[in-house]
Amino acid sequence: MENTNDIYRSLQQHLDKQAVGFPASKSGSDIRLLQKLFSAEQASLALHLNYQPQSAAEIFESVKSSGMSLENLESMLKEMVGNGAIGVVERNDSQCYFTMPLLVGIVEWHNSKATPQYAAALAEYMQDSGFARAFVSTKVSQMRTIPVEKSIQVDHHITTYDHLKEIINSSEGPIGVNRCMCRENASRRGQPCHKTSRSETCMVFGDWAKHFIEAGLTKKITREEALEIARQNEADGLVLQPTNYQKVDFVCACCGCCCGILRIQKSIPKPAAFWASNFYASVDTEKCSSCETCVERCQVNAVKIDEKTSYATINLDRCIGCGNCVVSCPSEALSLVKKEIEKVPPANLESLYKIMVENRAVAPG
Repeated sequence: MENTNDIYRSLQQHLDKQAVGFPASKSGSDIRLLQKLFSAEQASLALHLNYQPQSAAEIFESVKSSGMSLENLESMLKEMVGNGAIGVVERNDSQCYFTMPLLVGIVEWHNSKATPQYAAALAEYMQDSGFARAFVSTKVSQMRTIPVEKSIQVDHHITTYDHLKEIINSSEGPIGVNRCMCRENASRRGQPCHKTSRSETCMVFGDWAKHFIEAGLTKKITREEALEIARQNEADGLVLQPTNYQKVDFVCACCGCCCGILRIQKSIPKPAAFWASNFYASVDTEKCSSCETCVERCQVNAVKIDEKTSYATINLDRCIGCGNCVVSCPSEALSLVKKEIEKVPPANLESLYKIMVENRAVAPG
């Protein structure tokens, strides 16, 4: 039987083969973080899970030789879900369990259970493990950017998965709103958000909403309330980032000062090469008044004023097509242009994870 440290090392290596990866760290912060998320017994069980959802009965087939009962297995799986260490979805009236990436996944699901010790372990791991590089080393990104409502022109023929209003109106299940953990954590560090004082900005749908609402972790809202939150997010200049598959489970509303994902994006030279987006911003220099409103509005440092011409310019290697510069331009000099080749998101979470596992890429430089 493996000793405790060996079990956690095995789990680290197992998670590192999943959709995003979980790199080892020289300091041991990877093991310390896993110890905050899994007991030793749970870590052993997690070795029998992967990114593809499986029912308890299916998982039991691989562990029954250890003497564990199905009842005990189901109890452990529910505890792990409750702790935000693994994910669960409903398939054919059965609860199916799967491993989640640290980000986006465990960090969000574990948030309500977070302790100062966990927060310290997470911060240490993020700093010294190379996780950020692993996050941007997938050929297909976990999330994408969709334009804010007012930036969309009628002739763009926006597909549902790029249109927040349609995502809200077509949602079959409950809708919930979460407090933005990135903004709240930044505030605890004495770094309040520069973009908004609101914390309830991120919305969940479908399987995620059902889980979070039943667990008492998310406030259930109506479609009308969701549309109003979307309007306020747009007014505050927040970037809309949904899951990168067609059946959307959540939409984050992010700022460049607090959001961990946007901060990763800002740290790489060409975020547009990694990020999934179907639009980019364009400047009409004849209308540009050089007011710099767009520079202040951009969350990923994609806009600047050209020193020679004094007009706004867009760095297309950085622009993620959120549309916030478009709706704030007082001279209407900015517009969104749809890319010639449309990026169609995978159908669902399982499809996304499968593509990510099969198509690991080199991090953009």
